[in-house]
Amino acid sequence: MRATIQDVIDELRSGVAPIDNSVDVLIGASDPDTPVTGIATMFMPTQQAIEHALSLGVNLIVAHENPYFSHRTDVSLLAGDPVYAAKKRLIQQSGIAIYRHHDYCHRVQPDPIMTGLLHSLGWETNVEEMLPTAAVVTVPDMPASKVAEHAKSRLSIPYVRLTGDPDMTVRRIGLLVGFRGSGANAIPLFKERAVDMVIAGEGFEWETPEYVRDAAKQGLARALLMLGHAESEEPGMRVVAQQLRLKFPELPVHFIPVEPVFQVY
Repeated sequence: MRATIQDVIDELRSGVAPIDNSVDVLIGASDPDTPVTGIATMFMPTQQAIEHALSLGVNLIVAHENPYFSHRTDVSLLAGDPVYAAKKRLIQQSGIAIYRHHDYCHRVQPDPIMTGLLHSLGWETNVEEMLPTAAVVTVPDMPASKVAEHAKSRLSIPYVRLTGDPDMTVRRIGLLVGFRGSGANAIPLFKERAVDMVIAGEGFEWETPEYVRDAAKQGLARALLMLGHAESEEPGMRVVAQQLRLKFPELPVHFIPVEPVFQVY
């Protein structure tokens, strides 16, 4: 018997206690008993990525983020907006289902989003400590600028952003995915875990970046590398695809990467 959408959702949530008010919802085709013809995982269900998934003949997208431009499915600000209307029409008319795998994804142990980034950076065996929102890794001594080059190369991304002394020696790194680069998560790592550098997806720019700028001015060897939200979390959705292939070997499972959202001039 072919797996249903609900079977896939149950598998993705297995081993995690129920989460109240979760953002993990089913969008589009609403019948969870629909048999699955194929699955596509992705970080962001962009217009292009959804069209790509449809061309592959799948009827279920497992995405980390919301297709409608907000953390929660609140479209009140999008009423009458042509971009929202066109995307909603594509999803509804195609019959494709989009399941957002976010809260439950981050609660799985180990978090596939973190393990995906560690694998892509080649640091799986460098983990010294795994914290609820971060990993502390130890790397061979290298300048902060070389860490930036390493991340760009391993993640195949066009740019990263670095603040702090680019020539300072880095050996201990606090690694955070997604939006965890803001002060409450990132700044304590410097004091409590004695990291030289924090690498994060993104965060408020007036918090951790400004802390690191002042630290550098004071002569403290601290650096911050921002990868981008998608760039830090997309490798984890490749891991989710691998996990689903093992659980549902009868189904085609595809991972669809998304092009960087920004161009640098």
